[in-house]
Amino acid sequence: MSRLVVVSNRVAPITEGEPAAGGLAVGVLDALRAEGGVWFGWSGEIADGAEPLPNPGRDVGRITLRTIDLSRRDYDEFYRGFANGTLWPVLHYQMGLARFDWTEFAGYNRVNALFACSLKSVLRPDDLVWAHDYHLLGLAEALRKDGVENRMGLFLHTPFPEPGVLMSVPAHAALVQAMAAYDLIGFQTEPDRTAFADYVLRQAGGAAPGDGRLAAYGRSFRTGVYPIGVHVDAIRAEAEAQANRREALRLRVNLQGRSLILSVDRLDYAKGLRQRFVAFERFLADTPAVHGKVIFMQIAPPSRSDIQTYREIRHELEAEAGRINGRFADVDWVPLRYLNRSFPRAALMPLYAEARVGLVTPLRDGMNLVAKEYVAAQDPEDPGVLVLSQFAGAARELDAALVVNPYDEAGVAAALDQALAMSIEERRGRHAAMLDVLRTNSLDAWRDRFVADLRAG
Repeated sequence: MSRLVVVSNRVAPITEGEPAAGGLAVGVLDALRAEGGVWFGWSGEIADGAEPLPNPGRDVGRITLRTIDLSRRDYDEFYRGFANGTLWPVLHYQMGLARFDWTEFAGYNRVNALFACSLKSVLRPDDLVWAHDYHLLGLAEALRKDGVENRMGLFLHTPFPEPGVLMSVPAHAALVQAMAAYDLIGFQTEPDRTAFADYVLRQAGGAAPGDGRLAAYGRSFRTGVYPIGVHVDAIRAEAEAQANRREALRLRVNLQGRSLILSVDRLDYAKGLRQRFVAFERFLADTPAVHGKVIFMQIAPPSRSDIQTYREIRHELEAEAGRINGRFADVDWVPLRYLNRSFPRAALMPLYAEARVGLVTPLRDGMNLVAKEYVAAQDPEDPGVLVLSQFAGAARELDAALVVNPYDEAGVAAALDQALAMSIEERRGRHAAMLDVLRTNSLDAWRDRFVADLRAG
């Protein structure tokens, strides 16, 4: 049986028996624990001086972890530069926040080639290579140039933009040609897959023989839709476990019977946090009857704090939270609680379960596992209500949520009012419908379908 070799920008530090944090890490670990194999990527360390060499491998159960450090130049040009300064904003339709520099693009290609060179030394002829996300669009092309003929797949966790948006990147043609070196390219939703196919057909002169296959750049490759999921029963068990409930019990006491609206997001401009704060302010202004009876808690762990745009977001949200509380707070009530810190995954699940409303309103998101985790964590007998952005990939599946436009502050405010007033019968019906979807499109199903299709060719 061929090994599964997973490649991602980062290899998360893991300990056997402990849960991982983050959707990509959870999915990767699940795939490797089921199949056995190798996880390869950046260690997270920046090496001083000479170009770094691969680090010694480390075995964790059936998984072999292999990492490489990056030089300061590589980190600046590849990670801070093209990956997060160009690709991330464009993939999330935030072209106004993107910049482009050919030197940074060269650094992006150089690191993809560095990964390829290091990976080649550990590959066996029948290994399956599964690359993850926008950092590694050029990995397969670099491996092909080194003579590697293994089957290779790419799963894109982010959205894939429409051709007109992608073409705002001057190197768009080179990027898509590099992606065509993979044998299978997986997307979160059908619109993402269609946007990629449209580019290949209309801009690259490609053809679509059928069954998700595309032919371009002298190659034939397959595309597919593989919505990433969650482990429903494991999440509910975490939400109920007494050992995980210390923070939730403190919160319940502090709420004093008030209804909780909860959002959990990495601090990122694509998550629509400022628009969400403004929509909550509109809700308070339009619905004075809820004053003193509802609390909105936004948990937003810091992210990419060495990038200026992200530092600006943090300052902006701190100011907005202070302004909104200054306008509406009373001596015994602060309506908005903004927590710029992280919580262990196990502690978050009980917090989800306490929330009457899960407010998940990114401006654009590949999937958004918070939405799925919120639903899975709920008590089926007395579930909360999910208010979900139409621009999250999860909205393609969770249509029993209250689906909103995050740019429409009045619409989000109205959805909050509807959610808090919803009858228990309607809440149960909506929750049951979403839970059925989560069980069908589970994390196991995502992994098994992608690996099977990659293996089948």
